[in-house]
Formats: sequence, C-alpha cells, structure tokens
Amino acid sequence: MERLMLIEGNFFTDNRGTVHFVNDFHFEGIKRFYTFSHPDVSVIRAWQGHKIELKHFYVTKGKFLICWMEIDNWDNPGRDLKVNRQILSEDDPQVLVIQPGHANGFKALEPDSQLIVFSNLSLEEAKVDDYRFDSNFWAI
Repeated sequence: MERLMLIEGNFFTDNRGTVHFVNDFHFEGIKRFYTFSHPDVSVIRAWQGHKIELKHFYVTKGKFLICWMEIDNWDNPGRDLKVNRQILSEDDPQVLVIQPGHANGFKALEPDSQLIVFSNLSLEEAKVDDYRFDSNFWAI
C-alpha cells in the first residue's frame, strides 16, 4: 500500500514581501538538487524509476502534477500499476517525498512553472540507478 509522504509548509506575507517555507524538511542525506522549468503545459516528463534513489519534489513557481507508482518488476513492469497523483503548487508550500522502488513522471499545470528535485544520490550513483520507461506506458 502506498503511503503518501507530504511535508507541509506555509508562507508569510508582510510589507517586505512573501517568504515560502517548509521548516520540517531536513536536508540530511541530500547530495544534489536540480530544477525543471516548463514553459509549456503539454510537456510530460515520464517515466523514470529508481531502485535506491530517494527524491523530494518542491514547486517554486506555478503548479505541477507529480505522478508515481511502485514498480513490481523492473524488467517487465505491469501496465496496470496504481498511479498515485499529487498536485504541488507555489501557493501551498509542500515537499513530496518519493521513496526508492518507484517510477515518477510530471507535467506543469501552469505555463512557466518551476520545480526543484532533491536527491540522496550523487549524479554518478544515480546514473547506475536510472530506469526509463515509455512516456505513454502509464497515464499521467
């Protein structure tokens, strides 16, 4: 059974501007991060899986639909796997944690959305834990 791990955040606004925060997200074990900018809401990035990589997703601008599923067989995964879905938005600061053993995909729901992904693996480690599946194999 999938367990959603969503770390809640908040924001504060005053005359100096707005600060978005997720104070309960701790960076222990994080080795790198990278960002995605999606100017076009029709673009889908899917499906990439990892047996050992742990990922954390955070939207800094706009809104994204993040999807993931637990992989049953890395060589021949089932087409009927349950796809989990979560919308992340800059208006509701949250960090979505996707555990090892899953594949994920995402798409922007607003033009020019931006997403940060934090990983527990270095780039060299992640390269040997990278499993790609056809972007149409499961529905986003």
